[in-house]
Amino acid sequence: MKKYISEFIGTMVLVILGCGTAMLVGCNVARGGYILTALAFGLAIVATAYCIGNVSGCHVNPAVSLAVLINGGMSVGDFIGYVIAQCLGALGGSAILAAIFGLGNIVDMTDSFGANGLSGVNGSAAAGLLVEIVLTFIFVMCILGVTSKKANHGSFGGLVIGLTLTAVHILGIGLTGTSVNPARSLGPAIVSAISGNTEPLGSLWVFIVAPLVGGALAAIVYKFISGEKKAKETAPAQSTAEETAPAENTAE
Repeated sequence: MKKYISEFIGTMVLVILGCGTAMLVGCNVARGGYILTALAFGLAIVATAYCIGNVSGCHVNPAVSLAVLINGGMSVGDFIGYVIAQCLGALGGSAILAAIFGLGNIVDMTDSFGANGLSGVNGSAAAGLLVEIVLTFIFVMCILGVTSKKANHGSFGGLVIGLTLTAVHILGIGLTGTSVNPARSLGPAIVSAISGNTEPLGSLWVFIVAPLVGGALAAIVYKFISGEKKAKETAPAQSTAEETAPAENTAE
């Protein structure tokens, strides 16, 4: 249960800091909102990695959990528990943002609680799928490599993962808003719909399917190129939990 609570909290923090920043500053390049949003998501992962990584591995992302499952690092039961906790955490984070922006009468610069969309690719679901598959593949490959016991990256795992998430956001924000995380997309889309804007729900399937495909591909490819037949740890970050860098396995 502690692992699931940790995943709930971690995903909630990710949505509050990442989507909240996007809502506050927008994603306009000229005003710096673009890079601020990318940094917010990346730094949120760094923070949660070193906070809950030694408890759950700090996946905070169903695509990461799927990759760990495929590599034999967790049971099916734990996978289901993680995904439920992550989705509830994202919903909780979006609800908190709705309360803050509503009570403070603050303008949401995204008009959708930071939900993902296809406007950057001119509405093309095919382009959106490709973007999200590729970005998730890059992100999860980094996570698997950094958290491998064979690599022995020690206490720097959380920082590397956070910087990689920042990097994929720098490219992806202008295209799809960057999901690489089904839970992160689900929470804002649902809360946005409840608030009257149902547009994000129309393309939500892209941001659920593509990250899961990208995560699965990363797991298969990494297993092949690394020669690892089975991940020993349930949550990759636990491999360095005793080295003061608890979280080695994270995501947005």
